[in-house]
Amino acid sequence: MASDPAVPLHGSGPDAAIASAPEPRRRRWFAVRAPAGEAIRTLRLLLLGSILAPLLVLLGGSYVAYKTTVDHARTDLIETVAIAEENIVKVLDTHALVAARVSDLLGGLSDEAIRAREKELHDSLRLQIADLPQVETAWAVDRTGHLLVGARNFPSGSLDLSDRDYFRALREPGPEIYISGLQSRFDNKPFFAVARRRVGSTGEFQGVVVVAVSPDFFRSFYAKLLPDNVDYAAGIFRADGATLARYPEIVWRGSGPAPPGVLIRAAAQQPQSGVRMEPSAFDGIVKMIAYKRLDRYPIYVTIGRTRASILGEWAGVILSHLYFGVPATVGLVLLCLVALRHTRREGEAIAQAREAMAQREAAEAQLRQAQKMEALGQLTSGIAHDFNNLLTAILGNVELLQRRVRDRDPELLRLAGAAMRGVDRAATLTQRLLAFSRRQPLDPKPLEVNRLIAGMSDLLRRTLGEEIEPETVLAGGLWPVLVDANQLEHSLLNLAINARDAMASGGKLTIETANTLLDESYAARHEELAPGQYVMISVSDTGSGMSAEVREKAFEPFFTTKETGQGTGLGLSQVYGFIKQSGGHCAIYSEPGQGTTVRLYLPRHLGDVQTVGLPESPRAGSGRGEMILFVEDDADVRIFATDLLRELGYDVLAAATGMEGLSLLEAHPEVRLLFTDVALPGGMTGRQLADQAVQRHPGLKVLYTTGYARNAIVHQGRLDPGVELIVKPFTSAALAGRIRQLLDAA
Repeated sequence: MASDPAVPLHGSGPDAAIASAPEPRRRRWFAVRAPAGEAIRTLRLLLLGSILAPLLVLLGGSYVAYKTTVDHARTDLIETVAIAEENIVKVLDTHALVAARVSDLLGGLSDEAIRAREKELHDSLRLQIADLPQVETAWAVDRTGHLLVGARNFPSGSLDLSDRDYFRALREPGPEIYISGLQSRFDNKPFFAVARRRVGSTGEFQGVVVVAVSPDFFRSFYAKLLPDNVDYAAGIFRADGATLARYPEIVWRGSGPAPPGVLIRAAAQQPQSGVRMEPSAFDGIVKMIAYKRLDRYPIYVTIGRTRASILGEWAGVILSHLYFGVPATVGLVLLCLVALRHTRREGEAIAQAREAMAQREAAEAQLRQAQKMEALGQLTSGIAHDFNNLLTAILGNVELLQRRVRDRDPELLRLAGAAMRGVDRAATLTQRLLAFSRRQPLDPKPLEVNRLIAGMSDLLRRTLGEEIEPETVLAGGLWPVLVDANQLEHSLLNLAINARDAMASGGKLTIETANTLLDESYAARHEELAPGQYVMISVSDTGSGMSAEVREKAFEPFFTTKETGQGTGLGLSQVYGFIKQSGGHCAIYSEPGQGTTVRLYLPRHLGDVQTVGLPESPRAGSGRGEMILFVEDDADVRIFATDLLRELGYDVLAAATGMEGLSLLEAHPEVRLLFTDVALPGGMTGRQLADQAVQRHPGLKVLYTTGYARNAIVHQGRLDPGVELIVKPFTSAALAGRIRQLLDAA
């Protein structure tokens, strides 16, 4: 069973708890629909695409550009290291040739002869290397490691060079040539040397011939070969990792250059050549390093480029693309934003137009409903007066007939009873039509709803039968309401009867009360409903429930799902009209197979409250000779009521118009009660008659009767204060009781 939009809260006092009505899902008439909505969605997708597509292109292009840049850098380094390899091979070949010439120059000479001719040999050595800029110097060492002759210094001074690695390496059997990185003992300049073993005629070791290469030659060469000395570096390394030369600088550690461990590990995997992206062993900067081993020498030549410079070149490519791509993308995005803005404005205009149209349709629907209600009210009120007069006459005469034949003719009594039931149904039908059209006269008084429901318990049990279990859940501290108690009782009884009919196999009927609050948002969605504090009366059953189609028409007059002859279709419509006429609200919740809940909301009464429950029905009583003036334009009703009152023991004067009634009143000042119809011919209504009569005879009791009265004694659907009314058609017992009640009142 669906839940109520207004949530009741129970408390110990009238203001103990109030619940707000949560806002249900409302139909969004103002939502932008096709084609504006589709256009906005398309433009949003286009806007998203105008951002994502260039971004994806940029990302893809960036990746391709990065790969291209890296590949280009790799290729460039491989080509450059090949050039460097060619250069170093030529240099080493030249040094080897010089070493061979020096060996030939010293060939056949003993160490003593060489020292004896040191000056001559010194000059010859200088002449040998004079035209070779890549050669720094040359010298010869004897078998003990002492200097014999050199091209740089004269005299040599027999310097001990036996600790040099080249001497130790060539002294032992092995390669004929050894390349070594050194530091001069004369000026501390770094250099590397190509050393060649000297052997005698029988192959014995006689010493070493050394040709030194200045690193400045390689710096000059690499300075011309490489674009700069910041992002690029070059080096010459021995196969065992010893550094021979490096551009732009040489890092010394102790007595020799730092060994490039990364290069050694890479050469172990690819001995001849390769490219690596690794931190440099000299400065720790990540570089792409291309290396290549010389074919005839255990030497590696390397060319390196910093990763930052490669990324910078790649960023430059991306930036050049952005120069053209960003303005185009920004322009496309701006174009989409402008189009989206215009389309959104158009959509908002369409939404506003649709909202206005929806409001107009809602207003038109309310107007049609109001016109329908007005037409039904006019139709009902047009026939109510005369129809109820006819019913009053018929009812009165049938009652008289029943009393006179009660003990003499049973068959005639049965027929009179059938006629009486027909009159009751006709009167009820008229009353329900007036209730739905909100034109029935109400007599609202402060009422304790819990007390009224508790007083209906026996009536409900008799109405529901034994197979249906009634249950009441009454909230403590329930607020009072201002309502017509009789009509509220009839409404609850109608709901109970509908619930009984929906529970053919038995079930449970629950009547619940609670204090609740209907907020502004809820009230705005329901016509003729003001926000504020309300008393809720909920009537729930466990019956068959209703479909959505039936639920939407449940409050319409003459709509019924019962079989022909089983119902008029006015029960719920009467409840709806009465609650609306009382300033309240009705809501129905039902699902097939889940039962039905009808909730009635009545405004909280904040005025002076007296403990008021169900009004007691007046008891019929006989007259004591009091004089009553009865004014009624309908002859049949006038005759019936006059005869009835006389039978009850009253002295009755009868008149057909207001003026005639005033004349009789002046002639008979002993009249105790004026009993008058509201609608009278002759230009004077019953209300005008009563006002003049009371003015002339203060203390005169007045009882009105009418089949329908809209403006004379009833305003906004409620009886004017102090007005006593008996509605046509009335029974003899009801009339006798009301008159006796008024006459006995102080």
